[in-house]
Amino acid sequence: MDGLSWPSDAELDGLRRTAAEMAGRTTEEVRVVISPYRICPLGAHIDHQGGTVSAMAINMGILLAFVPSGSSQIILQSKQFKGEVRFRVDEIQHPEMSEKVNGTINAKGSTELEEEYSWGRYARGAVYALQRRGNSLNQGIIGFISGSKGLDSSGLSSSAAVGIAYLLALESANNLSVSPTENIEYDWVIENEYLGLNNGILDQSAILLSSYGCLTFMNCKTKEYKLIHPPELEKNHMDRVRKACKILLACSGLKHALTSNKGYNCRVAECQRAARVLLDASGNLDVEPLLSNVDQEVYKAHKDKLDPVLARRAEHYFSENMRVMKGLEAWASGRLEEFGELITASGRSSIENYECGCEPLIQLYEVLLRSPAVLGARFSGAGFRGCCIALVDADYAEEAASFVKTEYRRLQPDLACKMDPEAAVLICDSGHCARIITR
Repeated sequence: MDGLSWPSDAELDGLRRTAAEMAGRTTEEVRVVISPYRICPLGAHIDHQGGTVSAMAINMGILLAFVPSGSSQIILQSKQFKGEVRFRVDEIQHPEMSEKVNGTINAKGSTELEEEYSWGRYARGAVYALQRRGNSLNQGIIGFISGSKGLDSSGLSSSAAVGIAYLLALESANNLSVSPTENIEYDWVIENEYLGLNNGILDQSAILLSSYGCLTFMNCKTKEYKLIHPPELEKNHMDRVRKACKILLACSGLKHALTSNKGYNCRVAECQRAARVLLDASGNLDVEPLLSNVDQEVYKAHKDKLDPVLARRAEHYFSENMRVMKGLEAWASGRLEEFGELITASGRSSIENYECGCEPLIQLYEVLLRSPAVLGARFSGAGFRGCCIALVDADYAEEAASFVKTEYRRLQPDLACKMDPEAAVLICDSGHCARIITR
């Protein structure tokens, strides 16, 4: 399956039929949002500090089939989760912490209530973000949402993909013209203001800006971005890269939402404290405490003033920025072995300097590095749960996937047995950015 084959016609037709039945409309009236998951080969944990990152969309993700409701009502169902979410676009939405549940929820018990609230909150967050930025909404949607099997909460930014899917659907239903860069900010509002996660803009940018076969580079401080490929023979280069390597997604079986894990926000705060120490030491007392505001020379001159924990966080930031820049050159030149080595070094720094990860994820990372023809590997996402990614020689992708599945099952039998065997290790390609299709 390559970037051009997802979603399949059969998958789209099935979703259209379901949404049409929900709404009492014809399948020709149904629109579908395609919102891909993303990987970040280089640029781990530095987007929230305004660092430079690299990313690409993959050919798996979120599909949202919908029709404008003809009223202010929003009605949503999910292929993966129980319950039906109902609320209105003209209701004022409040950040999650201030009000547990907005609108009417049809649920039969506390467990079902929590499950439905969990998946339905992203739609409320999308309405909140659009309201927050002054958009007028008077048209709801009736929709059916589905994610690639077994990959929710896997560190592939499924939450950002879901938020973007709802944003695009609501904008389409209300005839709003919103640019990809504006939607990056809107989804940031969903995650930061509505859900309380202090992340950066890497995930949203990858989902909204990527192009098949390219590496997306973004400066998270200036918001400037570009797609990386050689200026000449671009198509031949992309085809060669696509045929030469595949992406392995190896799932750990750990699925805990970042909003319930204090480790993520704690690391962000530690990076900010490190920046504050370095800026104060250099006399920049009024500068915002982000590591991107600290010059490399200032870091070298004053890093001895950081306590050991903050020193490790700063070391990860500055070394990861350097790996991103080297990686862009390697990718553009087709030096995939070098690119893979930088991915592995990023993974090691995430463990040793950023200190994320846990025993199962670290074991999975090490298994990937021992796998046949793997060029490089690291955690995906924040590194507190989910999966690891690896770049692998396309000719040996199946062999590598089988090795990882067997070895991880031996090391973590309890976690492995809870996963769908077909989704434990997946082989995928780069994909297109988020978009809406009709027929």
